[in-house]
Amino acid sequence: MGRMIFVNLPTRNLAAADAFYSAMGFEKNASFSNDDASSWMISPEIWVMSLSEAYFGGFLRGGDAPAFGEGGKQMLNALSCSSIGEVDELTRTAAAHGGAVYRDPKSDFPGMYGSAVTDPDGHVWELVWMEQPGDGTPTEESGE
Repeated sequence: MGRMIFVNLPTRNLAAADAFYSAMGFEKNASFSNDDASSWMISPEIWVMSLSEAYFGGFLRGGDAPAFGEGGKQMLNALSCSSIGEVDELTRTAAAHGGAVYRDPKSDFPGMYGSAVTDPDGHVWELVWMEQPGDGTPTEESGE
C-alpha cells in the first residue's frame, strides 16, 4: 500500500462543508463519518477529513486553536484537474455551493491554468490543470 494524504480541516458547520465537498464531486465514506467528522475521498490516495471545530481542537496541543480562512493563510491545498474545462467547472461549482472564488481562473505559466476557491470555512483549494509533455493538448499560449 502506498502513502496516502489525509487533509484534516476544521469546520464551523459540518452540514455546509458536506454540501460543498459533495458538490465538488468527492465521495463520502460513511464508515469514517459521524456527527463530528466527515471523510471525503478525492482519490484513493487523497482524503479530506472535515472535522467539527471542537473535534478538531481535541487533536491540538500547547494552546493551539483551530484556524479558519480569516487573516493569514498557513497552507494552500492544490488539486490537479484533468482539463481547463474542469478547472472552470469546479470553480463555478465551488462558488455555487457555499464556497467562494479566491483567485479567478487564468494561465500563470505556459501549459498551466488554474484558479483558487475557498470552502465554506475559508480553506483555500487551488484547482490546477498542467499540460503533460506530449499529450497534444493545446494551451492558451499556443493559440490553438
